[in-house]
Amino acid sequence: MHTLRSRLVYSNAWMSVREDDVELPDGSVGLYGVVDKQDLALVLPSENGGFHLVEQFRYPVADRFWEFPQGSWPASAEVAPPADGPGPRGPERLAATELREETGLVADSLTYLGRVHVAHGYSNQGCHVFLAEGLTQWQPEREATEADMRQRWVSEDDLNLMITEGRFVDGLSLAALTLLDRTRRTRPPGP
Repeated sequence: MHTLRSRLVYSNAWMSVREDDVELPDGSVGLYGVVDKQDLALVLPSENGGFHLVEQFRYPVADRFWEFPQGSWPASAEVAPPADGPGPRGPERLAATELREETGLVADSLTYLGRVHVAHGYSNQGCHVFLAEGLTQWQPEREATEADMRQRWVSEDDLNLMITEGRFVDGLSLAALTLLDRTRRTRPPGP
């Protein structure tokens, strides 16, 4: 496939949308709409046989959902140093920041579980998944858009029931659980 022309149709601090005219393998011409977004980080805060979840209102689908803490930097912050010290705003720093902002939790360790595409049919955004352990509770530092966010700890059994009953449906959170399960199955037995 070959891009013939690309044009920006919309942008803001968090995303842009472009339309690409493409030549398909058979020589015909097609059109792709692409959402360009920064990668995000998602954190599975784990302790005592369960997880800390957050619930928030998701405007595009006009409803509240339970999910794991997650978020991204605005596009304008991609290479800017973080406000709290030197260094790049990489996925691990983003994961720690989102965890603290949304839940008030600080992790002794963040284990990288992998990266998944968010919606590769129309967006280039990826999601870096981390397991957070050794948690200490502080006050959340939520953004204005997260002011009504709720937080709670659930056991793994309760989370499985929420999934079965359709009360835990966030696609990225479900993908993160798959990565965690894979990691648990392939990790050598501990002492």
